[in-house]
Amino acid sequence: MRSTEESPARRAFRRLLKRKGAVIGLLVVTLFILVAALAGLVAPYDPTEADWSALRAAPTLAHPFGGDELGRDVLSRVIFGARASLLAGVISVGLALLLGIPVGLLSGYAGGLLDGLIMRLTDAMLAVPFLILAIALAAFLGPSLGNAMIAIGLSATPVFVRLTRAQVQAVKVEDYIEAARAIGNPPLRIALRHILPNIWPALLVQATLTIASAIIAEASLSFLGLGQQPPAPSWGSMLNAAKDFLTQAPWMAIYPGLSIFVVVLSFNLLGDGLRDALDPRHRD
Repeated sequence: MRSTEESPARRAFRRLLKRKGAVIGLLVVTLFILVAALAGLVAPYDPTEADWSALRAAPTLAHPFGGDELGRDVLSRVIFGARASLLAGVISVGLALLLGIPVGLLSGYAGGLLDGLIMRLTDAMLAVPFLILAIALAAFLGPSLGNAMIAIGLSATPVFVRLTRAQVQAVKVEDYIEAARAIGNPPLRIALRHILPNIWPALLVQATLTIASAIIAEASLSFLGLGQQPPAPSWGSMLNAAKDFLTQAPWMAIYPGLSIFVVVLSFNLLGDGLRDALDPRHRD
């Protein structure tokens, strides 16, 4: 007889759909991802092509978001800028997960002197504000989008190290872990097969929220000239160019700034919804 019990993944998805904010965030994030992936088809103009007839031109039907200081179409640059921002957010957080999870697993499971050493190094990195550390690393590595991703990923790694360690310490004393250890499972198998799957929901929520922070960090680095380099479009570099024309052409700053606000808010709404949906104590 087939079991009618609802799977954990389906139950979590059902809970997520009950949260309007999370659903809105998911839809907006999906829309931005599609726009970024299809930027070459969606954008009406080449984002680097100058049109002197559209020099700081106000929004029109031909240029819905107006023109920038070189006559480039702001809408096209916002669309292609989404690609840089989302890539920076996802890749940098992926790097932080790749580095942070193994170190956190080792620290939390091994304990002792090794745990103390790892945590002191992690605390030292966490003592430096995230954005300040990212700026310092990006300045050291050199200005480029790739180096900005590395800098953001390294700066976010301590958060995942500490979170993974805390989750491992809570899970490794559970009865099923003791049973797995008692029947002779090696530590690596216990960590990968029994501990990691049970701490993954918390890491997924943190990753979603960290993507929002990474997008802001990438925009900040590009604003300072340490991220995406001109003439390639980036929301941060667009804001940097727009700061000199706020009175003559405010649309140059409004649209990239609004894009950053909307996508960061959407990731935060999605992360909050995932936190509630993946909470095993939730009963609805």
